[in-house]
Amino acid sequence: MDGLTPETPKMKPVITPQEAARLDGVTPEPVEVLMERAGWAVEIAAARMGAGYGTRVAVLVGPGNNGGDGYVAAGLLPRRGASVVVYQLREPKTEAARWAHRRAVAAGVEIKALGPPPPRVDLVVDAVFGGGFRGQCPPALAAWMEHPAPVLAVDFPSGVNPTTGEVLDRCFPAERTVTFHALKTGHLLGEGPDYCGEVEVADIGQTGERPAMLLAEAEDCPRPARRRTVHKWSAGSVMVMGGSRGMTGAPLLAARSALRAGAGSVGLMIPGACQRVVAGEAPELLTYGMGEGEDFDGGQASTCLETASRFDVVVIGPGIGRAPRTARWARDVIEGWKGPLVVDADALWASDQALLTERLGPTVITPHRGELAALTGADPGLEEVRGLAASGMVVLAKGNPTLVCGPEETWVVREGGPELATIGTGDVLAGWVASLWARGLSPDAAARSAAFWHGRAGAALSARRTVTADALSEEVRHWAWEGRR
Repeated sequence: MDGLTPETPKMKPVITPQEAARLDGVTPEPVEVLMERAGWAVEIAAARMGAGYGTRVAVLVGPGNNGGDGYVAAGLLPRRGASVVVYQLREPKTEAARWAHRRAVAAGVEIKALGPPPPRVDLVVDAVFGGGFRGQCPPALAAWMEHPAPVLAVDFPSGVNPTTGEVLDRCFPAERTVTFHALKTGHLLGEGPDYCGEVEVADIGQTGERPAMLLAEAEDCPRPARRRTVHKWSAGSVMVMGGSRGMTGAPLLAARSALRAGAGSVGLMIPGACQRVVAGEAPELLTYGMGEGEDFDGGQASTCLETASRFDVVVIGPGIGRAPRTARWARDVIEGWKGPLVVDADALWASDQALLTERLGPTVITPHRGELAALTGADPGLEEVRGLAASGMVVLAKGNPTLVCGPEETWVVREGGPELATIGTGDVLAGWVASLWARGLSPDAAARSAAFWHGRAGAALSARRTVTADALSEEVRHWAWEGRR
């Protein structure tokens, strides 16, 4: 392995609503000062959405401090020429919210009890619950949620669980959300991204957060350079083990991806009958057969391990199928390989937590939601991913967003959209992870970086054509090195 790029992530925090409440309590400035700053941020966001001379703005407020942010914004917007009416769900219950209410009254803002929306509203500011929402929205909000006016949400649209992003019933469909200090978990997980719209983070002067996750950006996702004296085996080598009847393409996609992502040498180990199929398709790969059949023979794991011993990183799983004999073979390889291992696809179905946890070598697993549920026995979420990673492995939980969780850190990767929902793109990702790992990154950095650039590559490809896995494996080469794109 011969990587040169230092791993110096920028680390943009993502916090829970509970952590946000803790920050409110420990920040030296009075809560009224924080509320005023938040209200200014809401007022500026509303102006960006068109609030100004001749517009009618409805500010919906709840009884807590989120409502207080709404009162402050409502008192500021008339300076821009907007006609503002505040609609109260209930009277303010916190001292800070009552202070903000008095400010709005002093500014001449009309305040009414929450009822049906008037015929004309140009902008709705949802400051009802924010990060304090729990359960379901009150029926009084239903008609407002159906109003055609654009919605600016304060911290969160009412109806979104601010921790999980879950929406149980109805919810405001915000065009923009302004939140404070840092993104919250509910902005990124579950249905949160569908309802929050564009999320803007406003700095209101808080510090000292304890992140639940870190947001991966380009600066956090290195792609190692090569030394001048590097050769094909010191540049990083990857062995891909996979394939079976009808699924020969899966390991081929992973192997090609690994090579195009910068590994100097890539081997493809497939059953003998499959080897004949791909022999003329990929002359750039080192190919190794096993037996004469179309599936792996469970008794040949030791042969596979011996052949793989020259390679830095092994990928196991693409296209192996779920036959019992194949599952036994996969378990033997996972247990017997002492080096870096990427466990993907059907090798995950053959595994369990104990097998993966007790491996002597470092492990990255790449489950989609179904594979993750099979490993955890639960509806998988952030805590299930963390539970797996706590045992020592790196979990790359594929989805939108993708979570990359190691024993010490959890990263969230927003790159990657519905264009990647096509067969074979996961094989491309597995090869990319292995390549970056072989090129010198740590396993968690390799998983994070591969997930990020895989998403970027898919988005770039989708702008030109329909994404297919073969085209994506070719697109990899444009994103393999620093300075590209």
